[in-house]
Amino acid sequence: MRMVGVYTASLGSLGLMRFFGVPWSWSLAATLGIYIGSGGWRFLRIIFKTALRDLFGLSVLLRVKYELRKHQRAKTTVPKIFQDVVRRHPDKVALVYEATDEKWTFKRLDEYSNAVANFFYQQGYQLGDVIAIFMESRPEYVGLWLGMAKVGIEAALINFNLRLDSLVYCVTTSGAKAVIFGGELSAAISEVNGMLGKNMTKFCSGDFNPDSVPMETKHLDPLLSATSKSPPHQIPAKGLDDRLFYIYTSGTTGMPKAAIVVHSRYYRIAAFGYYAYRMRPEDIMYNCLPLYHSAGNIMGVGQCLIHGLTVVIRKKFSASRFWDDCTKYKCTIIQYIGEICRYLLNQPAREAETQHQVRLAVGNGLRPTIWEDFTKRFRIKQIGEFYGATECNCSIANLDGKVGACGFNSRILPNVYPIRLVKVNEDTMELIRDSSGLCIPCRPGEPGLLVGRINQQDPLRRFDGYVSESATNKKIAFNVFQKGDRAYLSGDVLVMDELGYMYFKDRSGDTFRWRGENVSTTEVEGILSHILNQTDVAVYGVEVPGVEGKAGMAAIADPKSKLNPNALYQELQKVLPPYARPIFLRLLPQVDTTGTFKIQKTRLQREGFDPHQTSDRLYFLDLKLGKYVLLDECFYERILGGKVTL
Repeated sequence: MRMVGVYTASLGSLGLMRFFGVPWSWSLAATLGIYIGSGGWRFLRIIFKTALRDLFGLSVLLRVKYELRKHQRAKTTVPKIFQDVVRRHPDKVALVYEATDEKWTFKRLDEYSNAVANFFYQQGYQLGDVIAIFMESRPEYVGLWLGMAKVGIEAALINFNLRLDSLVYCVTTSGAKAVIFGGELSAAISEVNGMLGKNMTKFCSGDFNPDSVPMETKHLDPLLSATSKSPPHQIPAKGLDDRLFYIYTSGTTGMPKAAIVVHSRYYRIAAFGYYAYRMRPEDIMYNCLPLYHSAGNIMGVGQCLIHGLTVVIRKKFSASRFWDDCTKYKCTIIQYIGEICRYLLNQPAREAETQHQVRLAVGNGLRPTIWEDFTKRFRIKQIGEFYGATECNCSIANLDGKVGACGFNSRILPNVYPIRLVKVNEDTMELIRDSSGLCIPCRPGEPGLLVGRINQQDPLRRFDGYVSESATNKKIAFNVFQKGDRAYLSGDVLVMDELGYMYFKDRSGDTFRWRGENVSTTEVEGILSHILNQTDVAVYGVEVPGVEGKAGMAAIADPKSKLNPNALYQELQKVLPPYARPIFLRLLPQVDTTGTFKIQKTRLQREGFDPHQTSDRLYFLDLKLGKYVLLDECFYERILGGKVTL
């Protein structure tokens, strides 16, 4: 509103001077002086510093939008786009499997996926049916869901780390009529065989041992080998906005939810990454991320299927083998997510880490505290950090390598990409509204919830939600930008600086209040991990009876019992304000992480600082003594009784 006043005053002065007959040159000079003197210089500074960034971002946005519109008019789907890539270079290597050094050409991937399409169509599966895929990353994984998509069957991509109730929940809630599992996961399927239902057909891909799989299981590999590799005749009546497959949320705060991925979303994510980070068809991408996740399967494999890049698939991330693999396969792009970069920094120096040809690292979750250490040590020219969930419509990207930023929104043309940070109650994540009932935009420097306006007719703005309608409804707010509109609620708190760069602050529920101050768990985790040489750390708030707010607690991986709590406290006093220093410490062999390398806090928060709940070493920050003291059952009872000063 201040800038509107500056514009009004400047234009008013121009009109007044022209009214009194002042020459144009003098009038314009005086108007410019008034504008700058009234604070307009700030906006001129923003234009000067961000114009090139914003113009490039706008060109990427328009390019992707144009391509999407073109594919929509042609009623294209991901399999059809892939067919064009196959026609251009059938003998080029599409996928490399690190575990066996096996190389799949585009022709081989196409033929394998054709066999999948023909087989399942012959088995009676129809347009819209769902089949779950539960296997570790390898080229067959890509061929399976791609082949299903060729005949309109939708895949549910199941996290291969899930077991028992979580596994059953994800398979059954997807509505799957069959499950394809890898031979390496036979035991996991056998454990839940009785809970999957009598009508659930099971196929095993890979190593097949009749003694270790459920009795009625069919070995898929020989069945596919005997099936025609010609393109299927039954082309589904699907378009770009129809369902492709389902990807599950990580489940850090409860059971995973099945997010709907339509063809246009798959294309959009892959295309934004390709154009935003200036990828090239001759690039070779190293992908050690799980293929049940959007980063590995869309941002990674999507570059192969949509743009013809070669993608190296590694079954599981290995910090010790990472740079050796990149050197061996002459990779030019690497992917990261969550804590991968920290794990790599924690490795001893090796020759391969400076002999690679990698120029770009693309992903999300690179902590600002290690950003520059990572780029300098491993000689990475560009970091392609981005923000976005599988289902969200408000993804942002760091296009110019601004340290710590996960993206930006233009300050010059903010309405080109309708996303905003809006004010919320950080304790409850409830939207704060003005007198007219609309959400209140945050000013630069104010943390807020990232939201994106929903428009189902625009492939960049649509929100397809989850299989669960109730889960979908919880992510939609009304009357956000203007009366009658709808917006997607990201659940994440970000902060934007004066130039429009955005920085990740916390996920929903991670910020807690202590001594009248909001504590960001993400920031404290980053600082603690940096002090402890990239050790795994989870920070969260715990309730203490009779005490307002939540006390900070840090769970720290200390497998060799070498950590000295009071040496740590001496360091914390230098870098954290008193309210942000953890009151409780929990030293444990390892910190729980998700399959996509995010710290998982659900169990830790539930157990709190109760010594009855764990055999891990617990410590309490005694403010009178100025040090951490061992927290035993007796001391725990004293805290509950209010006999200890917090």
